Amino acid sequence: MTWIMSINPWLTLVVAGVLEVLWASGLKNVGPSRPLTSLGVLAALGASMFLLWVATQRLPIGTAYAIWTGIGAVGAASVGILVYGEPATAVRLVCILLIVSGIVGLKLFSGAH
Repeated sequence: MTWIMSINPWLTLVVAGVLEVLWASGLKNVGPSRPLTSLGVLAALGASMFLLWVATQRLPIGTAYAIWTGIGAVGAASVGILVYGEPATAVRLVCILLIVSGIVGLKLFSGAH
């Protein structure tokens, strides 16, 4: 368990965010008739939460949580547009860009290395 704490916390946080995108996007495809998909979503959820916990051991909680949810929001919105045919209006894309700007700002000004 100690080896996982030695991994770069920012990298850990990004992987946790990507896993959040997977489980959040996978929610459109879960149910009793799709047990393997449902188990995959649960596994991604558990792994995402675990890696978020690992990252918060070395990063400020507010920064880590905001970046994790930001990655999830941007990723899920992107999957919605690219995979599920959700609208990609100019306003929606600007809002996604604002979230990305917030994520970058939190990383740059978090005070954590």
